[in-house]
Amino acid sequence: MKPENRGRGRLPEQNRSIINGILWRLRCGAPWRDAPPKYGSWNTIYRRFRRWNEAGVWETVAVTLAEIMADSGHYSIDSTTIRAHVSAAGGAKGQME
Repeated sequence: MKPENRGRGRLPEQNRSIINGILWRLRCGAPWRDAPPKYGSWNTIYRRFRRWNEAGVWETVAVTLAEIMADSGHYSIDSTTIRAHVSAAGGAKGQME
């Protein structure tokens, strides 16, 4: 939609910075309010994420990327490792099962 046809209100922030803010938040797991200002207002980032989620945008993106990878034969697999201290296992010291 062209900006002059939008009606009243502010112009939408650039989608690129909003997407980067959404990806930052999802990657870090930080609260929305902690999103760096370089991505825009945290509230705008959150509202755009929620609106796109409700509209099924993220599912469409995931399906499209999966189809492209399947058609091209290029696959991208990401792995995340979270290390925990030995005391995080929850058992008493010296106990083995």
